[in-house]
Amino acid sequence: MGDILATEADLLGMIKEYLKFEDFEETVHSFDKECKKKGKLVSKPQGSTLRDSKTRVIQKDLLSSFDDGDHKVFFELWTDNIPSEVKDTDTEAQSLESYLHIHFTIFPLRRHPGRHDRAEFEERISHFKQYLETRGAALSQTTKFLPYYALPFVPNPTIHPSFKDLFQDSWIPQLREKLEQFLSVALKPSNTPRLLHLYVSFIETCSQVIQQLQLQLVESDRRIASFVRKFSKMKADYQSLIGITAELVDSLEATVSGKMISPEYLQSVFVRLFSSQMRQSVVQSTDFTRPGTASSMLRASIAPQPKDVPMLPSLDYEKLKKDLVEGPDRLRSLLLQALCWRLTRSLPGEQRDTVLQAYISNDLLERYSTKQVGPKHYGFYCRVYLSQIPILLKLLTEALRTEEKDSLARENVLVALQKLSLRRSQQTAMIADDLIGWLVDELQDSDCLSDCTLQYSAALFMNLCLRTKGKRKCAENAKHVLKVLTDLLGHENHEIRPYVNGALYSILCIPSVRQEAKEMSVEEILRCYSKEENPDLNRQFEFIIKLLNSEDLLQPQPRELSGESLLTTEYLGIMTNMAKAKRKSTPLTQPSADEPLQRPVTPSSNRNVNTVRQKSEHGSLPPSRHNTRPPTRSGSRPSTADSLRHSIGGWM
Repeated sequence: MGDILATEADLLGMIKEYLKFEDFEETVHSFDKECKKKGKLVSKPQGSTLRDSKTRVIQKDLLSSFDDGDHKVFFELWTDNIPSEVKDTDTEAQSLESYLHIHFTIFPLRRHPGRHDRAEFEERISHFKQYLETRGAALSQTTKFLPYYALPFVPNPTIHPSFKDLFQDSWIPQLREKLEQFLSVALKPSNTPRLLHLYVSFIETCSQVIQQLQLQLVESDRRIASFVRKFSKMKADYQSLIGITAELVDSLEATVSGKMISPEYLQSVFVRLFSSQMRQSVVQSTDFTRPGTASSMLRASIAPQPKDVPMLPSLDYEKLKKDLVEGPDRLRSLLLQALCWRLTRSLPGEQRDTVLQAYISNDLLERYSTKQVGPKHYGFYCRVYLSQIPILLKLLTEALRTEEKDSLARENVLVALQKLSLRRSQQTAMIADDLIGWLVDELQDSDCLSDCTLQYSAALFMNLCLRTKGKRKCAENAKHVLKVLTDLLGHENHEIRPYVNGALYSILCIPSVRQEAKEMSVEEILRCYSKEENPDLNRQFEFIIKLLNSEDLLQPQPRELSGESLLTTEYLGIMTNMAKAKRKSTPLTQPSADEPLQRPVTPSSNRNVNTVRQKSEHGSLPPSRHNTRPPTRSGSRPSTADSLRHSIGGWM
């Protein structure tokens, strides 16, 4: 009973505190009068007293760690207790923070002027460098702080003229006084009533809980949809089994009466029985009349299935994003590696889909709006998400040009750029950044490239050449581009040929490029490679040769109407076909499988298409006896699969 009365008194005290804060004087008077009348105790507000006490302890600990030179304790307290809006926006606070970092950096030199503790000083210099590269980077533009950016590179700051003020006896007392003044203002307790503070805390907590529940709801909906699909399939299988069972019972009865069952009939029954569980081609090719075949397959179909894949633990993405921006370089590298591993090492299917959805919905790179994405569209939204980060493309292209030629990082950057080149906006930016010229120079020395670099460079080059701006860029140095592409046709890595052919087909749309190709006898070169026994490749060459020998199209003059704009501007009539609008539209004509690639692709997707095409039309390609070609430069290199596996494993 005593606890209830104490709680009630505390609650009434908070109500009175809030009414006084909002200046409800008459209401406070009536409230006091009624509480006395009912014999209710009203506790005095304790919030401000407790907050004042806590503030004094924090201020004392900050000053104590300042005097002791304990930078770890100091900046931990500083980060936890100084409001972010003060640290990040107030220039005085930023200036003071810089001086504090300087103080803690040179503290070992001031404590033992005669014998410097070099190891401790080096450790503090490392922390100071980290600060200069992160929060302190903005102060590099100010004249006052610019000299201190040289501090990590001066062997003995105590005798350097630029830092003599730091070692004066008056410097630390002055800095400590500034710190005390700042803390007295920054740590000044808020007068917010406890009731309002509880309400705000409650709302924030509820928002976090609701967000978590929404994520759980999405996951539950996904699971429900999966179970509904499984149930529908089970229902259909059950109905099919009832029919098949009835037929088998009839057959058994007929056998008892002396009638024979033909093997063809048994085969047809078993085909129907297993058609829902296996691919049609496998079912058709299985001989169910062989004793034991059908029974073994039936037993295998009801064998225990693997348990559901466990979900990975959820993460605190707000803390993750903060450390990815403000954390030390090594921590940021480890976090990026861990996030990559979580995605690439997760089990394909539900587990990986959940990880990817979490990255997107929590806006891991703080760029794209939160959006629930279906599993079929994860890859698409990943590219969309990354393409919304303007600085990303610039950073990638800079890394591509500056990284060492054989480094794994460079290969990964190239793969990322090739994936992004499926987006039109990214293509435009890459062309403007003269990535086409860089790729031509890179592909010129193809024998020095790994299969991974060669394949993704060729695919990226083709994607950029599909754009009109990209074609015009190639036309500026048509002879060099054509020389590189025709050399690549003779390369021992035949997986690059679809991209080389696609690039040739695209740039030959430009009349000046066609003329240059004729002068270089490109047709004769293609005829030479057409001797190889590869029908798909030969048909692509025929398309390119046909384009090479085509007459120039009628080109409109400047400001002259042409095409659809000519028809709709000068000859627009009444919409006479409205009555037929509901007719089923004719599908758009798809490019022939024999034509060179005419849309952006990525090596993995194109490889899947080619594999299916080869298996359906020709079976597996014959061995290397059909790979005869004119002698070209060649060099030993790892296989494409090994190279890709090596490049991905090195970084992730």
